[in-house]
Amino acid sequence: MPPKKNAVEVKAMLGRPSNNLKIGVVGLPNVGKSTFFNAITNASAAAENYPFCTIGKCATCPQVDPEESRVAVPDARFDWLCKHYKPAKEIPAYLTVIDIAGLVKGAASGAGLGNAFLSHIRAVDAIFHMVRAFDEPDVIHVEGELDPLRDMEIIREELRLKDEEFLTRQVSELGAAVKRVGHGGNAADKARKEELAVVEKVFEHVKSGKDVRHGTWSNKEVEIINGFHLITAKPVVFLANVSEKDYLRKKNKWLPKIKAWIDENSNGDLMIPYSAAFEYRISLLETAEEKADALKEAGVASVLPKIIVAGYNALQLIYYFTGGPDEVRAWTVRRNTKAPQAAGVIHTDFERGFIMCEVMKYEDLKELGTDNAVKANGKYMQKGKEYIVEDGDICYFKFNVTAPAKKK
Repeated sequence: MPPKKNAVEVKAMLGRPSNNLKIGVVGLPNVGKSTFFNAITNASAAAENYPFCTIGKCATCPQVDPEESRVAVPDARFDWLCKHYKPAKEIPAYLTVIDIAGLVKGAASGAGLGNAFLSHIRAVDAIFHMVRAFDEPDVIHVEGELDPLRDMEIIREELRLKDEEFLTRQVSELGAAVKRVGHGGNAADKARKEELAVVEKVFEHVKSGKDVRHGTWSNKEVEIINGFHLITAKPVVFLANVSEKDYLRKKNKWLPKIKAWIDENSNGDLMIPYSAAFEYRISLLETAEEKADALKEAGVASVLPKIIVAGYNALQLIYYFTGGPDEVRAWTVRRNTKAPQAAGVIHTDFERGFIMCEVMKYEDLKELGTDNAVKANGKYMQKGKEYIVEDGDICYFKFNVTAPAKKK
């Protein structure tokens, strides 16, 4: 018999293994979070000039949920498929954005509304870290003078301290449980010892001033880390909010310094400069034509599509398409999802009775013009259970369910 091929281990990803993920907008008060949220969602979140306005006008009511909205992910491929199939329904992919009220220095130990809103950050899966790079006398700064580098350090440290506090308890509790087991124990006791070793390793990493997402972890370690929903394990996209004037002239003295800080302290994270004031003003225009004319007159493009796509990518999400005269739809899955699980996003029966996945590549369909032409050119593929669905695949699933679903 020929030797078995060594299977390549897929690198495990930090974060919840779900396709229903959320990204939160995080920063100090009055850095432009709610103005950005209003622009990106055309929602009606408050954007007043005082801290904590996102939760309402009562700054003593931390139980109020933060604002939440879904925004469509812009994609030229989806637009083309809709024109191609002319469907009755068009359903794009969506990014869920959460507007979290501002954190202040000392939030990890309860300052401001810190504990309540740090819990809101724990509940999201990625972070838009917004930093203020505009000087506006009429918009107060909670720390006094404008200093984006200080602000970024405050937010980063507050999030890290909250993880350190949480891990301190975990090390103590797991350590006590392992001591009770001693040198013996069953498989569950052995797993608890392994978990303690991982938690101690992560604890030392965080205590040294590093974020969990920038550590090097094995797949087994990632599996354990994911169970704790640590704040610094979440992916981050930095949004540098500049004035409309600076955005239009494409120049701001703070941007090189912000980029240098990110390279030194959070290397690999993306920074996107934008102007919340400009984007919000454009978002208030009623028609697409008015918005296009305003952007043309200003000589710049809206950066909101780039921000939305960056947030979606930070969550390690992709989508495949289904298309026909009834509906064109983008179905969200996490990267490295196999065909049966991707089918299950449509309906659990599709996964349970999975037979095969028929796949076209978007590029092939666009080039050749019709489904039949793709088939005639031998580019219509049949894939089995091990196929990993790729971003932009056009999929049709065959399934057969004869037995009732198993009771959980």
